[in-house]
Amino acid sequence: MAELELDGGNAIYFIHSTPQRAGAPTFVFVNALTGSTDHWEAAVAPALRDRGFGTLSYNFRGQDKSRFDPALDLTNALIVDDLVRLVGAVRPARPILTGLSIGGLYAAQAYAKGAAAEGLVLLNTLREINPRIAWINDALPHYVATGGAALFMGLMMPLLTNQEFAARMRPNYLKGGYAPLDPAHGHANLMRHSVATDWGFDWASLDLPVLSITGMQDRVFRDPEVIDRLFARLPDARREDWEDAGHLLPLERPEPLADSLAEFGAEIEGR
Repeated sequence: MAELELDGGNAIYFIHSTPQRAGAPTFVFVNALTGSTDHWEAAVAPALRDRGFGTLSYNFRGQDKSRFDPALDLTNALIVDDLVRLVGAVRPARPILTGLSIGGLYAAQAYAKGAAAEGLVLLNTLREINPRIAWINDALPHYVATGGAALFMGLMMPLLTNQEFAARMRPNYLKGGYAPLDPAHGHANLMRHSVATDWGFDWASLDLPVLSITGMQDRVFRDPEVIDRLFARLPDARREDWEDAGHLLPLERPEPLADSLAEFGAEIEGR
């Protein structure tokens, strides 16, 4: 565990383990907007380290343990620039940028801005902001401002995740006692500015191997026609569609995810 100090009030918390095998890649995990290193470090990252790969997980400024100036706007551009800086400073061996949800977009944008990478993994990333998704994106900051993370997750969990996982999580939610999230909180800042995220990325511009995994039980962001069309633009891509998973793949299906990442990592290692 370490910090990349940016200045007196800003730092990026990260956990870096080097590969245990010469030539093995390092998976660089890029969170979803309300994500955490905990989501990767619980099972996926240890499983990959056990197979000799390196791992680098980190939290955005505004997420747990990463410090930020309260006057700062935590925007799309800032998050991407931070990822470029982190990869440049830590210099992970043969990085494979691995992003969950919007994190996959940030990873692609960071690569386009010069972040080193030998592969890219998109976990429930491919989407366009149509009126339905725009409504959802615009609504999320209002949920958090009204009832905090408990209201937000109580509303979204059964729509985002597979039924088995949702059933396990059900006792943790809908307990009442909702309270607004402080507007100065990092998650509130991130969500406030997420509505302006630029999703118009040129997927055809990517010149590295890409693995795209979609959870078929994601009832919020999955749009099959859009995924098909955007995936077809990727010049060097592999695709997996998982019937038994939703949006939160590292939490819902960590073991199959580690298996798929390891297989992709072995392909990159052999190049």
